Amino acid sequence: MRDDLLDPRAVLLHESAADRDAAVRRCGRALVEIGAVAESYVEAMLERERTISTYVGEGVAIPHGTAAAKEDVERDAICVVRFPGGVDWDGEQVTLCVGIAAKGNGHIPLLAELAEILLDPDRARTLREATEVSQILKELT
Repeated sequence: MRDDLLDPRAVLLHESAADRDAAVRRCGRALVEIGAVAESYVEAMLERERTISTYVGEGVAIPHGTAAAKEDVERDAICVVRFPGGVDWDGEQVTLCVGIAAKGNGHIPLLAELAEILLDPDRARTLREATEVSQILKELT
């Protein structure tokens, strides 16, 4: 994965969220804080989640905005937000969210690359259990 996609400031390893929407909002805020997306992108992420779950298995969700929100993206970026206490995601326990912001169709190769990493149980576990930003950066770049 391109190493310019993951700003170390967007790796948050000790977060908590009351529910799925709060977790999605936290991911969106991380992308806003690094200047990757406009504030309106956060609502688009919630809208996407209400339409179709971004839970992908292995305790991981990949929240991202709707197709209509592409103009809210300043630059392609991802964030990694870990919820050690877990978040109820429509009946599944999520401990890791990888938020995506991408212009045009940039999210498709990004999702494919992330899926390849996350479907490897060892790599997925490393990400879920990481306590240092450097572990996340090493695994994803």
